[in-house]
Amino acid sequence: MTLFSELTLASGGVLPNRIAKAAMEENMADGDHAPSAELLKLYRAWAEGGTGLIITGNVMIDARAMTGPGGVVLEDDRHLDRFAHWAEAAGQGGALVWMQLNHPGRQMQVALGQEALAPSAIPVDLGPQSKHFALPREMTSDEIAEVESRFVATALLAARAGFHGVQIHAAHGYLLSQFLSPLSNHRKDRWGGSLENRARLLLDVIRRLRAELPKGFALSVKLNSADFQRGGFSPDDARRVVDLLAGLGVDLVELSGGSYESPAMAGMARDARSLAREAYFLEFAEEIAKTATVPLMVTGGIRRREIAEEALASGMAMVGLATALAIDPELPNRWKAGQGRAPVLRTVRWKNKPLAGLALMAAVKYQLDRLARGRKSAPGVFPLWALIVAQLKNKARARRYRRWMASGRRGVGQDGQAA
Repeated sequence: MTLFSELTLASGGVLPNRIAKAAMEENMADGDHAPSAELLKLYRAWAEGGTGLIITGNVMIDARAMTGPGGVVLEDDRHLDRFAHWAEAAGQGGALVWMQLNHPGRQMQVALGQEALAPSAIPVDLGPQSKHFALPREMTSDEIAEVESRFVATALLAARAGFHGVQIHAAHGYLLSQFLSPLSNHRKDRWGGSLENRARLLLDVIRRLRAELPKGFALSVKLNSADFQRGGFSPDDARRVVDLLAGLGVDLVELSGGSYESPAMAGMARDARSLAREAYFLEFAEEIAKTATVPLMVTGGIRRREIAEEALASGMAMVGLATALAIDPELPNRWKAGQGRAPVLRTVRWKNKPLAGLALMAAVKYQLDRLARGRKSAPGVFPLWALIVAQLKNKARARRYRRWMASGRRGVGQDGQAA
Protein backbone atom coordinates (compact mmCIF):
# COMPACT_ATOMS: atom_id res chain seq x y z
CA MET A 1 0.00 0.00 0.00
CA THR A 2 1.28 3.45 -0.95
CA LEU A 3 -0.07 6.99 -0.78
CA PHE A 4 -1.35 6.53 -4.31
CA SER A 5 -3.11 3.22 -3.79
CA GLU A 6 -6.90 3.11 -4.07
CA LEU A 7 -9.09 2.62 -0.99
CA THR A 8 -12.46 0.88 -1.32
CA LEU A 9 -14.91 2.03 1.35
CA ALA A 10 -17.39 -0.22 3.13
CA SER A 11 -20.25 1.70 1.49
CA GLY A 12 -18.80 0.94 -1.94
CA GLY A 13 -17.05 4.17 -2.97
CA VAL A 14 -13.47 4.05 -4.19
CA LEU A 15 -10.96 6.73 -3.25
CA PRO A 16 -8.27 7.09 -5.97
CA ASN A 17 -5.51 7.63 -3.40
CA ARG A 18 -4.88 7.90 0.35
CA ILE A 19 -4.55 11.71 0.56
CA ALA A 20 -7.45 13.82 1.80
CA LYS A 21 -8.02 17.54 1.86
CA ALA A 22 -9.15 17.88 5.47
CA ALA A 23 -11.78 20.45 6.46
CA MET A 24 -10.84 24.07 7.07
CA GLU A 25 -13.27 26.85 7.94
CA GLU A 26 -13.31 29.18 4.97
CA ASN A 27 -16.06 31.70 5.95
CA MET A 28 -16.82 32.32 2.25
CA ALA A 29 -20.58 32.05 2.07
CA ASP A 30 -22.52 34.27 -0.32
CA GLY A 31 -25.31 36.62 0.73
CA ASP A 32 -27.68 33.69 1.26
CA HIS A 33 -25.09 31.76 3.29
CA ALA A 34 -24.77 29.34 0.39
CA PRO A 35 -21.50 28.55 -1.44
CA SER A 36 -20.05 31.68 -3.08
CA ALA A 37 -18.24 32.04 -6.39
CA GLU A 38 -14.97 32.48 -4.47
CA LEU A 39 -15.57 29.26 -2.55
CA LEU A 40 -16.07 27.33 -5.79
CA LYS A 41 -12.85 28.78 -7.20
CA LEU A 42 -10.97 27.67 -4.09
CA TYR A 43 -12.29 24.12 -4.41
CA ARG A 44 -11.41 23.97 -8.09
CA ALA A 45 -7.80 24.65 -7.07
CA TRP A 46 -7.91 21.69 -4.68
CA ALA A 47 -9.71 19.53 -7.25
CA GLU A 48 -6.78 20.01 -9.62
CA GLY A 49 -4.22 19.30 -6.90
CA GLY A 50 -4.49 15.51 -6.86
CA THR A 51 -6.12 14.55 -3.55
CA GLY A 52 -8.29 11.43 -3.50
CA LEU A 53 -10.80 12.87 -1.03
CA ILE A 54 -12.00 16.44 -0.51
CA ILE A 55 -13.83 17.22 2.74
CA THR A 56 -15.52 20.61 2.77
CA GLY A 57 -15.18 23.20 5.47
CA ASN A 58 -17.93 22.83 8.01
CA VAL A 59 -21.48 23.36 6.81
CA MET A 60 -23.92 24.47 9.46
CA ILE A 61 -27.05 22.43 10.08
CA ASP A 62 -28.82 25.36 11.79
CA ALA A 63 -28.62 29.01 10.72
CA ARG A 64 -28.98 30.06 14.37
CA ALA A 65 -25.83 28.15 15.32
CA MET A 66 -22.71 29.26 13.45
CA THR A 67 -19.06 28.49 14.08
CA GLY A 68 -18.29 31.89 12.61
CA PRO A 69 -19.68 34.66 10.40
CA GLY A 70 -19.67 33.94 6.71
CA GLY A 71 -20.33 30.25 7.24
CA VAL A 72 -22.26 28.10 4.78
CA VAL A 73 -25.69 26.90 5.96
CA LEU A 74 -27.75 24.03 4.53
CA GLU A 75 -31.18 23.76 6.15
CA ASP A 76 -33.45 23.36 3.12
CA ASP A 77 -33.36 23.11 -0.67
CA ARG A 78 -33.83 26.80 -1.54
CA HIS A 79 -30.27 27.16 -2.83
CA LEU A 80 -29.48 23.51 -3.50
CA ASP A 81 -28.31 24.33 -7.03
CA ARG A 82 -25.38 26.28 -5.57
CA PHE A 83 -24.42 23.29 -3.44
CA ALA A 84 -24.59 21.12 -6.55
CA HIS A 85 -22.14 23.50 -8.26
CA TRP A 86 -19.88 23.18 -5.21
CA ALA A 87 -19.89 19.39 -5.37
CA GLU A 88 -19.20 19.50 -9.09
CA ALA A 89 -16.32 21.97 -8.75
CA ALA A 90 -14.65 19.99 -5.96
CA GLY A 91 -15.02 16.66 -7.77
CA GLN A 92 -13.84 17.66 -11.22
CA GLY A 93 -10.39 16.16 -10.64
CA GLY A 94 -11.75 12.72 -9.77
CA ALA A 95 -11.75 12.96 -5.97
CA LEU A 96 -14.71 11.93 -3.86
CA VAL A 97 -16.30 14.94 -2.16
CA TRP A 98 -17.74 14.81 1.35
CA MET A 99 -19.60 17.60 3.12
CA GLN A 100 -18.63 18.18 6.73
CA LEU A 101 -21.64 18.88 8.98
CA ASN A 102 -21.33 20.80 12.22
CA HIS A 103 -23.03 22.58 15.11
CA PRO A 104 -20.89 24.86 17.31
CA GLY A 105 -22.69 24.42 20.60
CA ARG A 106 -21.09 26.81 23.09
CA GLN A 107 -18.26 27.76 20.70
CA MET A 108 -20.35 30.52 19.11
CA GLN A 109 -19.28 34.14 18.95
CA VAL A 110 -21.38 36.61 20.91
CA ALA A 111 -21.16 39.08 18.00
CA LEU A 112 -23.54 36.87 16.02
CA GLY A 113 -26.36 37.74 18.40
CA GLN A 114 -27.76 34.23 18.81
CA GLU A 115 -28.41 32.05 21.82
CA ALA A 116 -25.76 29.38 22.41
CA LEU A 117 -26.85 25.86 23.31
CA ALA A 118 -24.63 23.24 24.95
CA PRO A 119 -24.86 19.96 26.86
CA SER A 120 -24.40 21.95 30.07
CA ALA A 121 -24.37 25.66 30.91
CA ILE A 122 -20.57 25.79 31.04
CA PRO A 123 -18.98 28.69 29.12
CA VAL A 124 -15.86 28.55 26.98
CA ASP A 125 -12.82 29.32 29.17
CA LEU A 126 -10.40 31.48 27.23
CA GLY A 127 -9.48 33.90 29.98
CA PRO A 128 -9.98 37.50 28.79
CA GLN A 129 -11.06 36.19 25.36
CA SER A 130 -14.06 34.37 26.89
CA LYS A 131 -16.14 37.53 26.53
CA HIS A 132 -16.23 36.97 22.76
CA PHE A 133 -18.32 33.79 23.18
CA ALA A 134 -21.97 33.58 24.13
CA LEU A 135 -22.90 32.15 27.53
CA PRO A 136 -24.53 28.80 26.75
CA ARG A 137 -27.81 27.38 27.97
CA GLU A 138 -28.23 23.67 28.74
CA MET A 139 -30.16 21.92 25.99
CA THR A 140 -33.51 20.31 26.63
CA SER A 141 -34.27 16.79 25.44
CA ASP A 142 -36.42 18.25 22.64
CA GLU A 143 -33.54 20.43 21.47
CA ILE A 144 -31.20 17.44 21.44
CA ALA A 145 -33.71 15.55 19.31
CA GLU A 146 -33.95 18.54 16.96
CA VAL A 147 -30.17 18.65 16.50
CA GLU A 148 -30.16 14.94 15.69
CA SER A 149 -32.86 15.48 13.05
CA ARG A 150 -31.02 18.48 11.59
CA PHE A 151 -27.86 16.44 11.04
CA VAL A 152 -29.93 13.88 9.15
CA ALA A 153 -31.85 16.46 7.11
CA THR A 154 -28.69 18.27 6.01
CA ALA A 155 -26.97 15.01 5.09
CA LEU A 156 -29.91 14.03 2.90
CA LEU A 157 -29.74 17.42 1.18
CA ALA A 158 -26.01 16.91 0.60
CA ALA A 159 -26.77 13.62 -1.14
CA ARG A 160 -29.35 15.34 -3.35
CA ALA A 161 -26.77 17.99 -4.28
CA GLY A 162 -24.36 15.38 -5.57
CA PHE A 163 -21.89 15.00 -2.71
CA HIS A 164 -20.47 11.50 -2.28
CA GLY A 165 -20.63 11.46 1.51
CA VAL A 166 -20.76 13.44 4.74
CA GLN A 167 -18.47 13.81 7.70
CA ILE A 168 -19.99 14.45 11.12
CA HIS A 169 -17.81 16.85 13.11
CA ALA A 170 -17.42 15.50 16.64
CA ALA A 171 -14.05 17.09 17.37
CA HIS A 172 -12.41 20.45 18.18
CA GLY A 173 -14.79 21.33 21.00
CA TYR A 174 -17.93 21.74 18.87
CA LEU A 175 -21.32 20.47 20.03
CA LEU A 176 -20.90 16.71 19.59
CA SER A 177 -17.40 16.98 21.06
CA GLN A 178 -18.87 18.91 24.00
CA PHE A 179 -21.23 16.02 24.70
CA LEU A 180 -18.28 13.62 24.62
CA SER A 181 -16.11 15.58 27.06
CA PRO A 182 -16.67 15.29 30.82
CA LEU A 183 -15.37 18.85 31.15
CA SER A 184 -18.25 20.36 29.17
CA ASN A 185 -20.93 17.71 29.80
CA HIS A 186 -22.17 17.62 33.40
CA ARG A 187 -25.61 16.25 32.58
CA LYS A 188 -27.31 13.81 34.94
CA ASP A 189 -29.67 12.31 32.36
CA ARG A 190 -29.24 9.76 29.56
CA TRP A 191 -26.77 12.04 27.72
CA GLY A 192 -24.38 12.48 30.66
CA GLY A 193 -22.17 10.53 33.03
CA SER A 194 -20.72 7.40 31.43
CA LEU A 195 -18.93 7.58 28.11
CA GLU A 196 -21.70 5.52 26.54
CA ASN A 197 -24.19 8.20 27.63
CA ARG A 198 -21.95 11.08 26.53
CA ALA A 199 -21.58 9.41 23.13
CA ARG A 200 -25.31 8.78 22.81
CA LEU A 201 -26.11 11.78 20.60
CA LEU A 202 -23.25 11.05 18.19
CA LEU A 203 -24.18 7.37 17.96
CA ASP A 204 -27.89 8.13 17.47
CA VAL A 205 -27.02 10.55 14.65
CA ILE A 206 -24.87 7.90 12.96
CA ARG A 207 -27.53 5.19 13.30
CA ARG A 208 -30.17 7.38 11.71
CA LEU A 209 -27.85 8.52 8.93
CA ARG A 210 -26.88 5.01 7.95
CA ALA A 211 -30.55 3.98 7.95
CA GLU A 212 -31.77 6.96 5.89
CA LEU A 213 -28.92 7.84 3.53
CA PRO A 214 -28.93 6.32 0.04
CA LYS A 215 -26.97 3.17 -0.65
CA GLY A 216 -23.34 3.88 -1.54
CA PHE A 217 -23.27 7.24 0.24
CA ALA A 218 -20.22 7.49 2.51
CA LEU A 219 -20.44 8.27 6.21
CA SER A 220 -17.48 9.55 8.24
CA VAL A 221 -16.83 10.98 11.71
CA LYS A 222 -14.19 13.48 12.81
CA LEU A 223 -13.18 12.67 16.37
CA ASN A 224 -10.65 14.05 18.83
CA SER A 225 -7.86 11.66 19.71
CA ALA A 226 -7.79 13.75 22.92
CA ASP A 227 -8.97 17.13 24.20
CA PHE A 228 -5.48 17.95 25.53
CA GLN A 229 -7.07 19.19 28.74
CA ARG A 230 -6.67 17.40 32.04
CA GLY A 231 -9.83 15.52 32.92
CA GLY A 232 -11.22 15.86 29.40
CA PHE A 233 -11.87 13.43 26.57
CA SER A 234 -8.89 11.07 26.65
CA PRO A 235 -7.14 8.75 24.16
CA ASP A 236 -8.81 5.82 25.95
CA ASP A 237 -12.18 7.49 25.46
CA ALA A 238 -11.38 7.97 21.79
CA ARG A 239 -10.50 4.30 21.39
CA ARG A 240 -13.80 3.25 22.97
CA VAL A 241 -15.84 5.62 20.78
CA VAL A 242 -14.10 4.31 17.65
CA ASP A 243 -15.06 0.80 18.75
CA LEU A 244 -18.68 1.92 19.25
CA LEU A 245 -18.76 3.48 15.77
CA ALA A 246 -17.27 0.42 14.09
CA GLY A 247 -20.51 -1.53 14.03
CA LEU A 248 -22.66 1.32 12.73
CA GLY A 249 -21.59 1.43 9.09
CA VAL A 250 -19.03 4.24 9.36
CA ASP A 251 -16.62 4.28 6.41
CA LEU A 252 -13.83 6.32 7.98
CA VAL A 253 -12.94 7.98 11.29
CA GLU A 254 -10.68 11.02 11.10
CA LEU A 255 -8.57 11.59 14.23
CA SER A 256 -7.60 15.10 15.24
CA GLY A 257 -7.52 16.87 18.60
CA GLY A 258 -8.05 19.96 20.70
CA SER A 259 -10.64 22.74 20.99
CA TYR A 260 -10.75 26.52 21.18
CA GLU A 261 -9.62 26.23 24.80
CA SER A 262 -6.67 23.99 23.93
CA PRO A 263 -5.89 24.49 20.22
CA ALA A 264 -3.88 21.34 19.65
CA MET A 265 -5.24 21.18 16.10
CA ALA A 266 -3.10 24.27 15.47
CA GLY A 267 -0.04 22.61 17.01
CA MET A 268 -0.60 24.12 20.45
CA ALA A 269 -1.75 22.54 23.71
CA ARG A 270 -2.29 23.93 27.18
CA ASP A 271 -1.02 20.86 29.02
CA ALA A 272 2.54 19.52 29.17
CA ARG A 273 2.26 17.07 26.31
CA SER A 274 4.75 17.54 23.49
CA LEU A 275 3.30 18.00 20.05
CA ALA A 276 6.64 18.75 18.46
CA ARG A 277 6.41 16.09 15.77
CA GLU A 278 5.07 17.07 12.39
CA ALA A 279 2.05 14.75 12.56
CA TYR A 280 0.61 16.09 15.81
CA PHE A 281 -1.75 13.24 16.57
CA LEU A 282 -0.02 10.24 15.01
CA GLU A 283 1.20 8.74 18.27
CA PHE A 284 -2.37 8.75 19.63
CA ALA A 285 -3.79 7.44 16.37
CA GLU A 286 -1.29 4.58 16.33
CA GLU A 287 -2.58 3.35 19.68
CA ILE A 288 -6.19 3.55 18.51
CA ALA A 289 -5.29 1.72 15.28
CA LYS A 290 -4.10 -1.31 17.24
CA THR A 291 -7.70 -2.30 18.02
CA ALA A 292 -9.78 -0.32 15.50
CA THR A 293 -11.77 -2.25 12.90
CA VAL A 294 -12.87 0.85 10.99
CA PRO A 295 -10.43 2.66 8.64
CA LEU A 296 -8.70 5.63 10.29
CA MET A 297 -7.40 8.92 8.95
CA VAL A 298 -4.98 11.17 10.84
CA THR A 299 -4.81 14.93 10.32
CA GLY A 300 -2.64 17.59 11.90
CA GLY A 301 0.53 19.24 10.66
CA ILE A 302 1.54 16.80 7.91
CA ARG A 303 3.45 18.49 5.07
CA ARG A 304 6.11 15.95 3.97
CA ARG A 305 5.54 12.82 1.92
CA GLU A 306 7.76 10.71 4.18
CA ILE A 307 5.65 11.62 7.22
CA ALA A 308 2.47 10.79 5.32
CA GLU A 309 3.96 7.42 4.37
CA GLU A 310 4.94 6.85 7.99
CA ALA A 311 1.31 7.41 8.96
CA LEU A 312 0.13 4.78 6.48
CA ALA A 313 2.77 2.34 7.67
CA SER A 314 1.58 2.83 11.27
CA GLY A 315 -1.94 1.64 10.45
CA MET A 316 -3.71 4.67 9.01
CA ALA A 317 -5.85 4.18 5.91
CA MET A 318 -5.74 7.88 4.95
CA VAL A 319 -3.74 10.99 5.73
CA GLY A 320 -5.39 14.39 5.92
CA LEU A 321 -3.71 17.61 4.84
CA ALA A 322 -5.08 21.02 5.77
CA THR A 323 -2.62 23.90 6.23
CA ALA A 324 -0.22 22.33 3.72
CA LEU A 325 -2.94 22.46 1.05
CA ALA A 326 -3.90 26.00 2.00
CA ILE A 327 -0.33 26.95 1.12
CA ASP A 328 0.20 24.59 -1.82
CA PRO A 329 -2.97 23.08 -3.34
CA GLU A 330 -0.79 21.16 -5.84
CA LEU A 331 1.13 19.30 -3.12
CA PRO A 332 -0.29 15.79 -3.81
CA ASN A 333 0.62 16.10 -7.49
CA ARG A 334 4.10 17.26 -6.51
CA TRP A 335 4.48 14.32 -4.12
CA LYS A 336 3.51 11.96 -6.90
CA ALA A 337 6.16 13.57 -9.09
CA GLY A 338 8.77 13.03 -6.38
CA GLN A 339 8.99 16.64 -5.23
CA GLY A 340 9.30 17.93 -1.67
CA ARG A 341 7.41 19.40 1.25
CA ALA A 342 5.03 22.33 1.41
CA PRO A 343 6.23 25.73 2.63
CA VAL A 344 5.38 26.52 6.24
CA LEU A 345 3.69 29.45 7.94
CA ARG A 346 5.54 31.69 10.36
CA THR A 347 5.74 30.21 13.84
CA VAL A 348 3.54 31.79 16.51
CA ARG A 349 5.28 31.77 19.89
CA TRP A 350 2.86 33.86 21.93
CA LYS A 351 2.39 32.91 25.58
CA ASN A 352 -1.41 33.11 25.24
CA LYS A 353 -1.96 29.83 23.44
CA PRO A 354 -5.67 30.27 22.61
CA LEU A 355 -4.89 33.67 21.08
CA ALA A 356 -1.88 32.20 19.29
CA GLY A 357 -4.13 29.47 17.93
CA LEU A 358 -6.53 32.10 16.59
CA ALA A 359 -3.62 33.90 14.92
CA LEU A 360 -2.41 30.72 13.26
CA MET A 361 -5.92 29.91 12.02
CA ALA A 362 -6.15 33.48 10.70
CA ALA A 363 -2.89 32.96 8.80
CA VAL A 364 -4.40 29.85 7.21
CA LYS A 365 -7.56 31.73 6.24
CA TYR A 366 -5.36 34.43 4.72
CA GLN A 367 -4.01 31.77 2.34
CA LEU A 368 -7.52 30.53 1.52
CA ASP A 369 -8.69 34.04 0.68
CA ARG A 370 -5.78 34.48 -1.73
CA LEU A 371 -6.39 31.15 -3.46
CA ALA A 372 -10.10 31.96 -3.77
CA ARG A 373 -9.16 35.08 -5.68
CA GLY A 374 -6.79 33.29 -8.02
CA ARG A 375 -3.65 34.54 -6.28
CA LYS A 376 -0.68 32.59 -4.95
CA SER A 377 -0.49 31.85 -1.25
CA ALA A 378 1.66 34.03 1.02
CA PRO A 379 3.01 31.78 3.78
CA GLY A 380 5.29 34.54 5.03
CA VAL A 381 2.38 36.68 6.22
CA PHE A 382 2.84 37.91 9.79
CA PRO A 383 0.30 36.14 12.05
CA LEU A 384 -0.59 39.39 13.85
CA TRP A 385 -1.44 41.05 10.53
CA ALA A 386 -3.49 38.01 9.44
CA LEU A 387 -5.36 38.13 12.76
CA ILE A 388 -6.15 41.84 12.36
CA VAL A 389 -7.39 41.26 8.80
CA ALA A 390 -9.50 38.31 9.95
CA GLN A 391 -11.03 40.29 12.82
CA LEU A 392 -12.02 43.16 10.53
CA LYS A 393 -13.60 40.75 8.05
CA ASN A 394 -15.38 38.92 10.83
CA LYS A 395 -16.93 42.15 12.10
CA ALA A 396 -18.31 42.94 8.65
CA ARG A 397 -19.56 39.39 8.16
CA ALA A 398 -21.18 39.38 11.61
CA ARG A 399 -23.12 42.55 10.75
CA ARG A 400 -24.27 41.01 7.50
CA TYR A 401 -25.27 37.80 9.29
CA ARG A 402 -27.37 39.71 11.82
CA ARG A 403 -29.13 41.56 8.99
CA TRP A 404 -29.72 38.25 7.22
CA MET A 405 -31.25 36.69 10.30
CA ALA A 406 -33.40 39.75 10.94
CA SER A 407 -34.70 39.61 7.37
CA GLY A 408 -36.00 36.08 7.79
CA ARG A 409 -32.99 34.72 5.84
CA ARG A 410 -34.65 35.30 2.46
CA GLY A 411 -33.71 37.53 -0.43
CA VAL A 412 -30.57 38.99 1.13
CA GLY A 413 -27.71 39.12 -1.33
CA GLN A 414 -28.32 37.34 -4.60
CA ASP A 415 -24.99 38.29 -6.18
CA GLY A 416 -23.20 35.10 -5.17
CA GLN A 417 -20.32 37.09 -3.67
CA ALA A 418 -18.61 36.43 -0.38
CA ALA A 419 -18.32 39.22 2.18
